[in-house]
Amino acid sequence: MSTAMIFVGLILSTILATASNSWLLAWLCLELNTLSILPFISKTKHPRAIEAATKYFLTQATASCLLLLAGTSNAWLTGTWDMTQMSNKLTSTTMLIALTMKMGTVPTHFWLPEVLQGSTLLTALLISTWQKIAPMSLLFIMSNNIQPTFTLTLGLLSTTFGGWGGMNQTQLRKMMAYSSIANMGWTVITLTHEPKASMINIFTYIILTTPTFLLMALTSTKTLQNMTTMWSTSPLATTTMALLLLSTAGLPPLTGFLPKLIIMNELVTQNLTPLATMTMMTSLLTLSFYLRTTYLTTLLNPPSSATSATKWRQKMTKNKTMILLPTATTSTFMMPALIP
Repeated sequence: MSTAMIFVGLILSTILATASNSWLLAWLCLELNTLSILPFISKTKHPRAIEAATKYFLTQATASCLLLLAGTSNAWLTGTWDMTQMSNKLTSTTMLIALTMKMGTVPTHFWLPEVLQGSTLLTALLISTWQKIAPMSLLFIMSNNIQPTFTLTLGLLSTTFGGWGGMNQTQLRKMMAYSSIANMGWTVITLTHEPKASMINIFTYIILTTPTFLLMALTSTKTLQNMTTMWSTSPLATTTMALLLLSTAGLPPLTGFLPKLIIMNELVTQNLTPLATMTMMTSLLTLSFYLRTTYLTTLLNPPSSATSATKWRQKMTKNKTMILLPTATTSTFMMPALIP
């Protein structure tokens, strides 16, 4: 009962934050959202989980302080808490830093890999997807008042550091965290020029990441070594996982390529071709570690000798597979009619 109430609070706080038009109400809803997710992070009563909950709380509290500072300063300068009245450069930049800290972009991204690693797979799913909706909605509202140079710099740095950080990882949750950082770079880089493209990118990422984390949870897959034995649990889930990983990396003609194509088109339209080229080059870093994971999942057989230790896992039932199959399949392939 208590878990259901906390989950309802998590959903309501996000909805209210996205629907609010006042910075004071948005700050209050984001605080409720943070307090609602903390019990899920620390539920396992493990030292790593407690550490992750502490890091998450301190980071979100710092971001909330910056958000309240920017909102109060803007209300003092303009006489209103209205989100659309952010004409001052200092307050709008401070608000941008606060909201990007909540989402996990460079340079305030260091908390995300550690928090995901200390959480369960389902909690990591919530942090990577649902927790980004409210801050992203607030950024969408104030996108007209954000400095373009600042968002372009944050976007390029996030795609670069997200790609480099994920190269070395053997833990899938940390790898997905750095993938999230890189994807947030793609989202932020075109926020001031074409906010709708940013929203398309973030929601496409959420649609792709959700079945990926669910497949990991159902097959008890947490490391790259576990990925090599995933085929023995469910060949269908293994194939679907490979397609989802390639789609998240942005490999055409899968779904993940569509928002990247739209963003590249917008950058070139704005005469930012060198920046678009650098961003595409950094996306190759993300593609490299996703290709490595796909290779381990589908093209590599583990040692079959009696001395090799394999992790015990529960057999996936047919019902669980059939529940995930429609969601994963529809989110993996791209409809040609959506290409601009």
